Amino acid sequence: MRFPIDVVFVDRDWSVLEIRHSMRPWRLTRLILRAKRVIELPAGTAATAGLAVGDRLSLASTGGSLTVG
Repeated sequence: MRFPIDVVFVDRDWSVLEIRHSMRPWRLTRLILRAKRVIELPAGTAATAGLAVGDRLSLASTGGSLTVG
């Protein structure tokens, strides 16, 4: 990647385990063993959406929106 991104680690139930905000290009994060999926978002999106550890995500088919539950 050549630009900062937000990285969201979620478990099999889509619960947020960890969030890396504005991760700089060419950086690695530590391994999150319980994570089953990783969601990469444009930098600042996680904060704008109000994501927090423990939130449960769901995907909506209405234009690719992100819903925090």
